[in-house]
Amino acid sequence: MSKIAYVRVSTQEQNEARQREALATREIDKWFVEKTSGKNTDRPEYQKMMDWIREGDTIYIHDLSRLARSTLDLLHLLNTLEDKGVALVSDKENIDTSTATGKLIITVIAAINEFERANLLERQREGIAIAKREGKYKGRQPVTIPDLPRHYDRYIRREISKAALARELGISRPTLDRLFAEYKRHPAS
Repeated sequence: MSKIAYVRVSTQEQNEARQREALATREIDKWFVEKTSGKNTDRPEYQKMMDWIREGDTIYIHDLSRLARSTLDLLHLLNTLEDKGVALVSDKENIDTSTATGKLIITVIAAINEFERANLLERQREGIAIAKREGKYKGRQPVTIPDLPRHYDRYIRREISKAALARELGISRPTLDRLFAEYKRHPAS
């Protein structure tokens, strides 16, 4: 019967320290930590955790949004955990699925979280539509890096990692990946 922690942040730039600190009091036996979007269903550490868990284990998370983005995903996960005999404890929502009340509450909270996210995205789309009509919204400005070929060569020659280069250039790692992919497709531009 192991105590397992699952910690997830959405981007390489985000720090998981807040979640780690919140879960540290649980005397965790095994940590699974990753930096990837919650909407991405191909999460390597999540998959490792799901392969690693055994009957009687408990998974600890800081909050439900770290684990699933939709009610359907969460309910599917809960069914899988129940079939495996694994409990889920969410600190922020104070939920423990090893109890009947915990199972009910987690289902209701997951539905509310999904509703809030859908509302947020709807308001964002509405705001962008208004800004576009008023000529105030120009969209995301393209990122350009002076001397990109030199930086790409530094990376290829293993002088610098992508993460370090992204920090040096003041851009996100996914942005650097996109710029490198575009450069490889069109090296002369």
